[in-house]
Amino acid sequence: MGMGGSGDPKVVNANINVTPLADVMLVLLIIFMVITPLLQKGVDVKLPEAEHPADHPDNEDAVTVAVRKDNTVYLNMVPIAEAELTTKLTEEFEGKAQKILFLKADEALDYGEVLRVMNLCRDAGADEIGLITERKAGT
Repeated sequence: MGMGGSGDPKVVNANINVTPLADVMLVLLIIFMVITPLLQKGVDVKLPEAEHPADHPDNEDAVTVAVRKDNTVYLNMVPIAEAELTTKLTEEFEGKAQKILFLKADEALDYGEVLRVMNLCRDAGADEIGLITERKAGT
């Protein structure tokens, strides 16, 4: 008697509804598409390779300066005029206990160019300047 015909309300639908799953997957895909470029943070700089690059701890207080091969200077991923670099860096360092700066310079740049930017950073009060290099392939 209670063995469930099609009109019986107790029959459970065994089919899995995949529409919400597809929605969730699409949302996740969009999130990853947005986050992935942000994870590869930084300016498009081809870093020089080193056999044993120094490990630089990700310090919250650290400031990053990047120089591309066309001599464009970036402060924390924002393009900046070289003339304003010292002023802006001084502002960045204000109130920070450790004035650490990481410098990314394109390997195609002349040594003198990199040195000039380093001097500007020192003028702004950087106590420590770390040059960021890429680990050599195969090491």
